[in-house]
Order: sequence, then C-alpha cells, then structure tokens
Amino acid sequence: MLEKWEPRITDFDKIFEGAIKDPSKAPKRLFKRCYDGAIIATSYAEILLNKALRMYGPDKQVTYPDTAYYLPVITALSGERVTKLGELPPILNRIRSQIKEELTFENARLAGEATLYAAEIIEAIHYVHGDEPKVIPWTGFLPDPVLRMYGIKLVDWTIPGQAVILGRARSPQDAKKIVDDLMSKGMMIFLSDEVIEQLIEVDMKMGIDYICFPVGNFTQVVHAVNYALRAGLAFGGIPPGKRHDQRDYQRRRVRCFVLQLGEIDEVKVAAHFGAIFLGFPVICDQPLDEEVPDWYVSHPDYDDLVKFALELRGIKLTSIEIPIPVNFGPAFEGETIRKADVYMEAGGGRTQAFEYLKMVDLDSIEDEKVEVIGPDLDQIEPGSGLPLGILVDIYGRKMQLDFEPVLERRIHYFLNYAEGVWHTAQRDIAWVRISNEAFSKGFRLKHLGDILIAKFKSEFPSIVDRVQVTIITDENLVKEKLKEARAAYLARDARMKGLTDDSVEEFYSCTLCQSFAPNHVCVVTPERVGLCGSVTWLDGKASYQINPAGPNQPIVKGECLDEVKGVWKSVDEFVYKHSNWNVDGVCIYTLMEKPMTSCGCFEAIMGILPEANGIVITTRESSKLMTPLGMTFSTLAGMVGGGTQTPGFMGIGRTYIVSKKFIKADGGLARVVWMPKELKEFLREDLTKRAVEEGLGEDFIDKIADETVGTTVDEILPFLEEKGHPALGLPPLL
Repeated sequence: MLEKWEPRITDFDKIFEGAIKDPSKAPKRLFKRCYDGAIIATSYAEILLNKALRMYGPDKQVTYPDTAYYLPVITALSGERVTKLGELPPILNRIRSQIKEELTFENARLAGEATLYAAEIIEAIHYVHGDEPKVIPWTGFLPDPVLRMYGIKLVDWTIPGQAVILGRARSPQDAKKIVDDLMSKGMMIFLSDEVIEQLIEVDMKMGIDYICFPVGNFTQVVHAVNYALRAGLAFGGIPPGKRHDQRDYQRRRVRCFVLQLGEIDEVKVAAHFGAIFLGFPVICDQPLDEEVPDWYVSHPDYDDLVKFALELRGIKLTSIEIPIPVNFGPAFEGETIRKADVYMEAGGGRTQAFEYLKMVDLDSIEDEKVEVIGPDLDQIEPGSGLPLGILVDIYGRKMQLDFEPVLERRIHYFLNYAEGVWHTAQRDIAWVRISNEAFSKGFRLKHLGDILIAKFKSEFPSIVDRVQVTIITDENLVKEKLKEARAAYLARDARMKGLTDDSVEEFYSCTLCQSFAPNHVCVVTPERVGLCGSVTWLDGKASYQINPAGPNQPIVKGECLDEVKGVWKSVDEFVYKHSNWNVDGVCIYTLMEKPMTSCGCFEAIMGILPEANGIVITTRESSKLMTPLGMTFSTLAGMVGGGTQTPGFMGIGRTYIVSKKFIKADGGLARVVWMPKELKEFLREDLTKRAVEEGLGEDFIDKIADETVGTTVDEILPFLEEKGHPALGLPPLL
C-alpha cells in the first residue's frame, strides 16, 4: 500500500551486524574481488561516458524512456536529477571516491553501491546511442507504466517479493524449473545474461504480461534495481536522496534476493554487493571459498534453491496449494489468450455465459463439491464455444445477503490467476477463455471450481465456512439458471433505489481492476453503479466491512467544489493519489470534463455525437454492431479503457443510464439519441419511468434511434428530427 513517508529512526546498517563475527577471519579474497570489480565497472563507465561526451557534447539529453524518475538509481540514492551528459562526470567521480582499498564488509557494500551507479550510467549511455534492446523478449529499461502496473502489488506483498536471476543455469530445463517454481509462488522475476536464451530454448513464458522481465545482459541487470528503487519513490513516498530510508524501504517492503547461476567474475561480485548494500541477499549455485553468512552464500541444490532463497530472505508465503495442473499466481493475471490459442470460449458475444454467487443454508450445501453439468473440455473440438454458467453456493455463519455481489465479483479476480485462463466482465456478460496449452496440461472445467473453493475459503475465512461450485455447459440448463441469476441481479439493484448521492456521507472507491488498468479508480455512489455493473454503493460498503484494507475504500464527501458537475475535494485527492498521480480529479456528473476513467470491464460505453447534439450508447453484447460514431464497441473500448480520461467518451454500467444523476450537468437522459435495440428493451420499463420523471414523456424511448433505424449519422438524423428528439433543442455539447 502507498505509505506516507516519515524519517525512520532505525540504523539500517545494523542488519549487517554479526555477519562477520571474527574480523580476522573476514572473507578478504571475496572483498578484494568486489573491490576489483567496482574499479573495472566505474572505469568502463568513465570510458563510455568520455566517448559519449566527445560525440554529443555535455548538453546532450540523457534519459530512460517514459519515466518521471530521471536515472532512478541516482535519483533515489543521491537526489540528483540528471538530464544531461555533462552532469554525470562529477557524480561518477564522487561515487568512485567511496571505493576503498581497505577490505571490510562495509567497504565492500559501498563499492557495490558505486557499481550500481556505474551500471546505471553505462545503460543510460546505451539509450543515448539508441542501442537499447529492441528484440522481444528482451525488455531493457521498464518504463513507469509497468511500474504502476505491478509496483503496488510488489510493495503490498500481493506479489510476495522480487527474484533477480543472473548467469547461466546448468541446463535449460533447470532454468525453467527454477522460474516455474518462482512463478508458482507469485514472485516478480528479473532475468539477465545467458539464462534468457536458455529459457527461450524451452519456450518459457516471459515478458511484461507474466511479471517475468528479461532485462538483458551484463549491466542491464541494473534495470531490476532501478525498478525496485522507483517502487520506493512512487509507493513508499520516499523523497529522492533519502538514501537511508530508501534502503530501509527496500529491505522491509520490496523483499528482493539474487540468484547467481554459473560462473562469477569480479564485476558480478561487485554487483552482488550492490544488491547487499540495498539489503538483498545473494545465493550462488557455485561452491564458494568464502561466504558472508546470511548475505553471500552458496546453495548448489536446484531442487530446493527457491525454497532456500525465500527462507533466507524471510519471505513467508501465505498462498495455498490448489490441485490444478497449471501454475497459479499473480504472474498470470495479465495473461492474454489470443484467438488462435483458444481451446474453449464462453461469452464474449459467442455464447451465453454468466456467474452467480448466493448464500445458502447449511442443509443446502455439500462442502467442496464441484459438479460439471454438460460437456467438459475433452468432449469438444478445439476452438469451440460453450454456454457457461458458474454457480457458487456459500454457507457462512457470518455471511450476509449484501456480501453476495462482493464475493461474486472476486470470481473474475481468482480465475485470472490460473495460467491459461482468461476472464473479463461479470454477471451475465462474463467472458471466459481457456487456452490450448492449459487443456494439454490437463486443465478441465472442474478446476474452475477447485480454484474458487480454495480462494474463497482462504481469502474470506471470517465469513465463508463452506463452498460448493456447479459448472454448467448444458445449454438448456444455462438458460434456466440464468433466469434465477438475473432475478437476483435485479433484486440487488432494487436495494439501491432508496439511496441517493445526497443522502450519504461517503462514496466508495473500487480499484479491483488496477491489474488491467493501473491508473483507473472507480468512484461508486448510490446513484452511480461501478462501470462493471456489479459493484454498487452497498457492495462497496459491504466489501469494506469484509476487508478494510481491500479495493473498496470509503471517501468521505466533505467539501463540494461544484454541485452541478459533481466535484468534491476529497474525491479528487483520493483519485489523484490512487491513480498513481496520473488523474488529478473527476467530475461525477458530466461526460465532457474530467470524466471517470475506465478499466476494461464496462458494460456499456457512451460517446458524444455532435451532429445530433447528443450521445450514443453501445454495449458489450452489441460488440459487433457499428454505431453512428463510426466505431464499434471494441474500437470505443480502446479509446476509453486502460485508465485514461477521454472527455466526451466514458465506460459505464448499464443501470447508470436510468439514474437521476446520469450526466446531470450535460442534460441527462434527454441527450441519449441512439442505443442498441437490445439495451432499449432491457431498460424499457425503467427508462420509460425515468423519462416521465424528467418530463420527456412516455414515448421518449421511441424517440431514441437504434440499429433498426440506422447505424450512421445520415441515417438517424432524419428520424430524430421527425420524432422531435429533445437533444436537438438543447444547448450545444461542444
């Protein structure tokens, strides 16, 4: 979680006390190798820097791509914000001065720090020359969007720690075994040197989507360090240059260790001590003549190398083992399954898919039972579509009706942790894909139930006592159960109707989808459902009661800055902070100015149609339908998703359309000029009621064009004029 930075009174270097119990037996040869390596690294940096200065001059800009942290190692540790080549020589000269010939553990750590500076300078010069990595899967420097994507999870321990792997394993299979083990434990992984080629040889999944970053070779390993230090700057709130506090934060929150595989030269030893300087232990697979207990050690046994490293670093895993044939953990949450790789698909406009979680009494549940009704994966052809119903029954002595939708939304979260399983949306617009690879490893629909049972019990032990899951692929039964689910969805929505934005003292945030859109923050109010359609204000309140540190946090309304547009000082401050300082505020009641951001789970999207002085709304169910905006749902989703603010366009939950606060500042319901016929029928009763309340008349719904009228501006304008649509007489939107 984001922390407010405060100076710490602890002496960070005390963590190294006792490592060298008898100074007369200190590993002097090891320290000498570190000293020599630091001299080599800083001398190489000086050579490259002088060459670059001769080529480009001192005013040449030096920067990494897409970062606000300049050269992050230098920014974090010294506070200097380097922008030009000419600023680097005095920094390099200063840091070289701390490389001391006296062979002590303290001096070895300082030499390691100097090596980190040297590596950062060397890599920054590579970017000046334009010879940074350009070939997949090598990543080179990881820009700030990747930091925002995973950094919070790293420092709040959703991702339990960071493993940096250098060198070359004994075989490609051994390399894969180590990385598989780390992935299964949810670790963030950085790879450098020959181990990357070894993993390519055995088709290991690597890259940003898998939180497994092949940064490059040699000094490119510094990109693991500058990522970790940026996490301290961004999420620890530590000011640049607070060197002691930054190191303390790295030790307490980032929880990194280094695995050195294969041969070790002097520069690598110096880099290892740079890691130790930050509080990261180093484990080598080679026998060592000299060690520093707890900090620089040998462990040749690959069978329990990861286990040993976790124990040495003090990382206690709280994840549970789930009996499924694929890996499971945060590494796979961002995994994308392309159409060509799909073994089975449900929802997404191809078939009907839904999910429904309900509380039941003790006599109605068989704990940990998973039943599959209908064809399983081994009974269909590859690439097939199946109808899908996921029914989850929960019994708990402290379970409440208001908790149902809160837990139901976690289905999305839990299933995405499985390698080869992709899930988006919710309720009756859920969309699921299972990959060919997952099927080939033995994954079957029953395993969806195994995941949900294990995760609901482990994540919500205070309210969940028993869980039963039914997976339905029989088309007739899916249709039958869907009626029950939709009745429950409507009942949940009805409980909200007595609440208004003006009658409550707080709104609720939802950041559950920040794994997909790191800068997105939903603000859920009584009269504005979350854009996924499944998180209401009551859901946010219930979720906060269940987990006060979870994704739904109260935002006390406080001072209102603009009642018409819906601007609150507290909301703006919350959104700014929790969007990683990317979104400086939102207007709750307008589409045209600072609209709420979107992730990718919205039920509907609306956008302005200037020619009709109104707005067009389309839905996920109508994803293939062209709109008068000249874009389909998918094209619009690319514009508004990912946590961006796009004035005039916004993702929404469908029921928000019939809210009294629906784009109130822009003219409200009267602005709607086109929507798919399916949506009109879905909302008909409530839409008609709202139109009457707004003075638009019972026939307003029939003034809204749909695809039967046309899908272009030229086709719908005559219809709107003939019907006398009120949007044509409203003040211009633009």
